[in-house]
Amino acid sequence: MTTLEEVARHAEVSPATASRALRGRGRVSDATRARVQRAAEDLGYVASAAASGLATGRTRSIGVLVPLVDKWFFAQVLDGIATRLADLGYDITLYNATDDAAQRRRLFETALRRGRVDAVIILSLAVSAEEIAQLQALDRPLIGLGTPCPELATLRVDDRAVGRAATQHLLSLGHRRIAHIGRVRPGDSGVDIPTLRHRGFIDELTAAGVTSAGFARADFTIDGGHRAARDLLRQPQPPTAIFAASDELAFGAILAARALGLDVPGDLSIIGVDGHELSGLFELTTIEQFPRAQGAAAAAAALATLGEDVAAPAASLPFELVPRASTAPPA
Repeated sequence: MTTLEEVARHAEVSPATASRALRGRGRVSDATRARVQRAAEDLGYVASAAASGLATGRTRSIGVLVPLVDKWFFAQVLDGIATRLADLGYDITLYNATDDAAQRRRLFETALRRGRVDAVIILSLAVSAEEIAQLQALDRPLIGLGTPCPELATLRVDDRAVGRAATQHLLSLGHRRIAHIGRVRPGDSGVDIPTLRHRGFIDELTAAGVTSAGFARADFTIDGGHRAARDLLRQPQPPTAIFAASDELAFGAILAARALGLDVPGDLSIIGVDGHELSGLFELTTIEQFPRAQGAAAAAAALATLGEDVAAPAASLPFELVPRASTAPPA
């Protein structure tokens, strides 16, 4: 492996000058800096992260706290973060925060305090007051993405508006018996994503003078959506349309409807949220959230706090209705 000393000899400068030129720090002429950079490229030199960290106090790595690394949505967000960071030569350090109390305690009290990252991005993770205090004690920039913590600076989609948009789409088609599958957190302060989507659903129905045709709580999985939709569709007055708070819930609802002999959208319209990669295969009408772009925005926000030449994104992230064949006027 090429060393800094070899680069310095090749560029005919001292190791200290080579170091300053490659780090972009200190007084080095443009000509000398260009000569050192050419030497580094010719020799295939890659700076040691440990050595650079000692010299600059930076690790060039961004930590990401995520609750469910095996979920499609988070995988897309992480891809967006990693790609954006790589553009500027930063690495990603992943921390999986589970529901296990002992694991979370080790994570917040030990792993995060080792100083291996320059900033921390928190993805849609509910953290306690004690955990927030531990994050703030790291003295690192903290960026939330869809995080239900008002204490953290957070980028987010307006999920109440998402709920309104999905419900308005069904209302505009003529549906009046509309049910919702999702989750509600009682007493939420207004930052829990599923709760906000449910509130948007109720907002739009109320504005239209329409009563909800039912609400079914479900885990955000295909199986959860299947069970919830089956229960709703077995009611004496079943809905003619369902707003599912995620695409995976919507996939389950479509499968449940078909199992009961119902046509989608002839007998039942279904809309989801996410823009899942399988939504086109299911011909699902959805609210696209652009998860990769969300990840890139979170990475840009973290880089901007570190002084990189990156435009800080707007705190409000975009969404878009994508109509497909799963929604139609009621029979």
